[in-house]
Amino acid sequence: MSNRRRAPRNAATSIRELADRLAPATTLAQIQRHWAAAVGEAVAAQATPTGEAGGVLTVTCSSAVWAQEIDLMSISLIDALNGVLGEQKVASLRCQTVAAKSWSHEAAQ
Repeated sequence: MSNRRRAPRNAATSIRELADRLAPATTLAQIQRHWAAAVGEAVAAQATPTGEAGGVLTVTCSSAVWAQEIDLMSISLIDALNGVLGEQKVASLRCQTVAAKSWSHEAAQ
């Protein structure tokens, strides 16, 4: 038996591995974990994967402009996502926008 101790692990790596083990095994959870790496930080800052059913990924965007932009980039985004996932789980994207806030007088009171 060796008295050599292993070097301590990086806390961020340990936490990420624990989070991966605890996360649900759904396709949406897998996509959410890899979203920023697959689509890039600029897109990830403006759009979030919020649903998945039958290979159709729902992406909620910060604005209608971003929803249109992501729709135009859908083929390359789908390829990138499937590449990161290691299998063809996403067949198409459905883009939606965040509902606008209500600015009624009643809400302000």
